[in-house]
Amino acid sequence: MRRLAFFLALIPLVGACCRQGGFTSAEREIIRRSDSVMYLTVLFDPADSAVLRSPSRDLPLSEIRGEDFRTLGAKMLATVQSPKQDGVGIAAPQVGINARVIAVWRSDKEGEPFELYANVHLDSLWGEVTHGPEGCLSYPPYRGLVPRHSSVLVSYVDPQTLEHRQDTVHGYSAIIFQHECDHLDGHLYIDRADTVFHNPSWAAEREAFDYSKPEWMKALKR
Repeated sequence: MRRLAFFLALIPLVGACCRQGGFTSAEREIIRRSDSVMYLTVLFDPADSAVLRSPSRDLPLSEIRGEDFRTLGAKMLATVQSPKQDGVGIAAPQVGINARVIAVWRSDKEGEPFELYANVHLDSLWGEVTHGPEGCLSYPPYRGLVPRHSSVLVSYVDPQTLEHRQDTVHGYSAIIFQHECDHLDGHLYIDRADTVFHNPSWAAEREAFDYSKPEWMKALKR
């Protein structure tokens, strides 16, 4: 049984969404009009929840080489690294864009950089499954204990070279990839968590944070 489970884990994980398409007009407006630290979609807002619960699409290479993608990437990186957020990863649906784009803190690399990935898919999961604490910038102030594999094989498009690549990732960065790729499939950590609980320290930290949506975003037609 263990051997069967191991081989099943190595079967390539076909993405929940293999559609491809460019940014919509509403998404372009979000990219262009947002501040450098972008508004984060939250699960308790119905319009935001519709974005968070929708599977995201791959972008054509022509879009990845374009100015809107570069702007989106820069703003996503600025948002996740902002002292206001202090996150370890962010996915495009969290800023209102249903495209398979994520930024991940690569704690496993020299210098521990944040890196941007386009058209990301998890090809396989393997290794020890641990149940660790996770939170989400789109679902404050809760945390949960979530089972995750220790290793992943990731495929993506390098935004700089437009080359299709694969990367084997282990440890904490592998957990971040799993969390962010869940977002791209319309899932949140609470869908996998053994338990979800209110976190008082994070609640206190978030008390002064403004979650109000900009008026121009409320008027967007998707």
